[in-house]
Amino acid sequence: MKEYELEILEQYDIETGNTRKGRGVYLLDTDRGPLLLKKTAASEHKMELLELLGKQLAENGYPNTDLPVRNREGKLVTAAEDGDCYIVKRWFNGRECNVQKDYEIMEAVRNLAYLHNILKLPLPTEEVIPESQGLLEEFELHNRELKKIRAFIRKRTGKGEFEMAFLKYFEQMYEIADRATARLKRMESTRAAAAEPDCEAIVHGDYNYHNILMLPMGIATVNFDNFRMDVQSADLYYFMRKLLEKHQWDPFLGEQMIHSYTLIHPIAAWEMTYLALRLAYPEKFFKVANAYYQSNKAKVPEKSLEKLLAAVRETDRKRRFLEEIFAFHL
Repeated sequence: MKEYELEILEQYDIETGNTRKGRGVYLLDTDRGPLLLKKTAASEHKMELLELLGKQLAENGYPNTDLPVRNREGKLVTAAEDGDCYIVKRWFNGRECNVQKDYEIMEAVRNLAYLHNILKLPLPTEEVIPESQGLLEEFELHNRELKKIRAFIRKRTGKGEFEMAFLKYFEQMYEIADRATARLKRMESTRAAAAEPDCEAIVHGDYNYHNILMLPMGIATVNFDNFRMDVQSADLYYFMRKLLEKHQWDPFLGEQMIHSYTLIHPIAAWEMTYLALRLAYPEKFFKVANAYYQSNKAKVPEKSLEKLLAAVRETDRKRRFLEEIFAFHL
């Protein structure tokens, strides 16, 4: 641990034993149990909201979150002499959810459903909770970006394998994106006409296996940094997409995940359609293309081409999955 990081710890009322370096963090053994030290760009205000959220979860039966720790001055964000800011959080001696074990996947899904039941409760604050962009706006923005990337690549001379592959599969993938957007627009118009209530609540915002720690007695959920107001199925979609990509869009696994979630946290018919539309949209194709567009294009990594082609290859498996699980057709 560097000297300035040790100086940060001196500003906390804790006694530190062993320390070990993780991915951009330090894991600490202390007299207050396991803690984590990390650099942050979060404001004091944002950390106060995260503390409030963690406390509300604990008060309603979910204590295993990474609550931030206040320093001796009562602050949650601590500045170093060089201007960098740090936080200390409660941590856990656990391991990440094993995505190759079905029973751990189901435990993680049930954990999410239980979290969502509590996160539907209003946060006891008059402060504004961050809100999502809105799925229709997000889809439309992604569609415009895809067209912009195509126009850029068309004008390039000396196109490489990545550019050629993108142009080859653009129409196929864009048609899926366009149909998903049109279907979502119709659904939102129908709900608006029926004056259906707004169903947004707090979501984790980054619910993936890295943020799910398996403990000897239960599960800890960490890194709520991207929490916001959104349709809660957004969390379920993100977790399912990441898992199903690794499991070749296995319908049996997908059905188990939805069943495990809805037993604890039932969802309405329109929200099932929302989930299907999110899964149908070629998000992976967009992300790979956008990463290319935002990067140095002089030398495209071979890995980018592999990811782009993988996104295309999974299209038929994903289509069959959606038909079997949701009886869904674009």
